[in-house]
Amino acid sequence: MSWLKTNNKKRIVILGGGMSGVGAAMLATQRGYDVFLSDGGVLKDAFAKALQDQHIPHETGGHDMEQILNADVVVKSPGIPDNATIVQKILEANIPVISEIEFASRFTDEVEIAITGSNGKTTVTSLVGHILQIADFDVSVGGNIGQSYAAQVAEAPAEYRVLEVSSFQLDGIKTFKPKIAVLLNITPDHLDRYDYKFENYVASKLRIAMNQDENDFLIYNADDPAIIEALKIHKPKSKLVPFSMQKQLDFGAYIQDHNININLDTNLFTMPIQNLSIKGQHNTANAMAAATTAKLLQIRKETIRQSLASFQGVEHRLEQVLKINKVQYINDSKATNVNATYYALDSMEKPTVWIVGGVDKGNDYSELYALVNKNVKAIVCLGTDNSKIVEAFGSCVDNMVETSSMEDAVRVAYKLAGPGDNVLLSPACASFDLFENYEDRGRQFKNAVRAL
Repeated sequence: MSWLKTNNKKRIVILGGGMSGVGAAMLATQRGYDVFLSDGGVLKDAFAKALQDQHIPHETGGHDMEQILNADVVVKSPGIPDNATIVQKILEANIPVISEIEFASRFTDEVEIAITGSNGKTTVTSLVGHILQIADFDVSVGGNIGQSYAAQVAEAPAEYRVLEVSSFQLDGIKTFKPKIAVLLNITPDHLDRYDYKFENYVASKLRIAMNQDENDFLIYNADDPAIIEALKIHKPKSKLVPFSMQKQLDFGAYIQDHNININLDTNLFTMPIQNLSIKGQHNTANAMAAATTAKLLQIRKETIRQSLASFQGVEHRLEQVLKINKVQYINDSKATNVNATYYALDSMEKPTVWIVGGVDKGNDYSELYALVNKNVKAIVCLGTDNSKIVEAFGSCVDNMVETSSMEDAVRVAYKLAGPGDNVLLSPACASFDLFENYEDRGRQFKNAVRAL
């Protein structure tokens, strides 16, 4: 589809009017294409206004198939599954369907750094962006967080693009080829989108490296058995750069004597773990991945150390909100899978009232049992259907209460917590039963805590 860069008479249909869809529509319009956006629901006011201001034709509340099947290419929102009826009709008409990340990448020759993983990708993406900004690089940060990639490309050039990329976005790539790809971990997540087959989800994550060649780099977690096995199967052509918390490496990043060590050449990088601004073993691994990326970009060692020591973390990820009556309230609403919640519960050093629940994605809660028995004094379920959580943890704690609103959940947690305890929102589930997204869930939690 090389015509995407050169033939401005082609028709592009955008499926979905969220952040990525509106960004793709803006970029396509800017480049002179015939653009039509279709959304089966209702657009947010800001997105509707952006389309109106740009005079971009669009529809809501349904799909006009005659308009859609007149497309030369369809750019699909990552939230729409490939097996959706509308997508199948488009494919049956032999119309290419790509992701917004793929579409945006066709219009830039800038250095792309793409980060994926089941957990930690927002932290690492933000941290890499922070390091590059401290190093005074011309950089933009976005993708699956913040502004969409297409909107960034439409808005302004940047020498470096740091992108968080989800498995859903990777499913729709054809030629996307990051200079540096980072694969943090792969644990069961979104299995409802992958026929409840972990191997399908793993294959989706490995797509981040599928177009890389020997001049590119794949930074990967050498402690993750799913990644190690996947590398044997998919055999990426890029140069493999491992990081490990468990073993020393001749090449890559590793821990020795409570220091992060990165050995990519004769110029060894070291930094004491205690100097990292973000704490916990999972964040040490995240810091290694980010620092390795910076080393590959030949950023000065002192700049990397300064950046790792000054990074303030990510909103909605183990975010300390308030301390009320000696109870610490912690917002971890971004923990939308079991593995992310595992890290959160593992970091709790005080008795914890745990707020959990949402849309189950085929979760296996068994890996949390030991941590719940050790660290959790009470559970507050928050969701429209809490049956699986009640079944999984009913025998682990003495107090378990079901709620259906954030205000109720926080009020119940307030009554259950005592001085010196934590109240932790770490849902282990998607948010879409009661909230727009994890940000909305986190904002409601913080507002409810402040209202106590």
